[in-house]
Amino acid sequence: MPIVIDRDIPAFGILTAERCFVMDKQRAHSQEIRPIEIAILNLMPTKETTETQFMRLLSNSPLQVNITLIKTATYRSTHTEATHLERFYQNFEDIKGKRFDGMIVTGAPVENMEFEEVAYWDELKEILDWTSGHVTSTLFICWGAQAALHYFYDIKKHPLRKKCFGIFAHHRIRGDKPEPLMRGISDEFHMPHSRHTVVYAKDIQHIDDLEILAYSKRAGASIIKSKDNRRVFVMGHMEYDRDTLKNEYERDLAKGLDIDVPVNYFTDSTHSEVKMNWTSTANLFYINWLNYYVYQVTPYVL
Repeated sequence: MPIVIDRDIPAFGILTAERCFVMDKQRAHSQEIRPIEIAILNLMPTKETTETQFMRLLSNSPLQVNITLIKTATYRSTHTEATHLERFYQNFEDIKGKRFDGMIVTGAPVENMEFEEVAYWDELKEILDWTSGHVTSTLFICWGAQAALHYFYDIKKHPLRKKCFGIFAHHRIRGDKPEPLMRGISDEFHMPHSRHTVVYAKDIQHIDDLEILAYSKRAGASIIKSKDNRRVFVMGHMEYDRDTLKNEYERDLAKGLDIDVPVNYFTDSTHSEVKMNWTSTANLFYINWLNYYVYQVTPYVL
């Protein structure tokens, strides 16, 4: 089944060309199907790229998924055309009366700031509170995960001496019973990371409500969830495209920043060829989240 998005959004043409199953809203409305309603709070400056990455993963399941894109009202992105935001995004005030089966809160390039210094922090706190009663399961990514862990559990983030940048091996932590979210994922898998801060595993382990599902020696605790499955925290970026880290690396080089080559990423000395070894994990993970943590348990008659 497809994801349902506006035919005019750039992601529609990109995903159609990739043979992803997408459907425009007019066609979807003619079908007698209860779609899964997923909201994406997109905090990234490159909104068109980020929305396409998540839509690609959400389209790879047997469910029909409606996507609602949300932006902050207290901070306006300067990297995305205003017409794109006005046409395809809604403010939180526009959707706060609705319920959603699932929600994704993306990362944001504000890691080196204290949470309280972020322009939209008060608005984000209101959204985080709202998810507790209006969303079946919320998936928090990178800085979004750090922000939610800080807000809900008072877990601090810590600066890294060197940016965690590249593709890192992760290991599943096997519990007493099978974990549906990790079903089909290998004991060792890979995930991209791009961040300047870390949350310590020992701080997570002290919270009874939280469980670490995967860990990396280089990147730390990478997948965490609440025991009621309503909150999932991913410290990396399984949604990244093949060239996302390459583009970040070249951008920082052009700015004259002190940036290391992404770890375990390029396959040649010219830094032109990329080894993409995380997509199968990404697709399994998002299918599992949609199926086990959203579709099979959502209580909402929307």
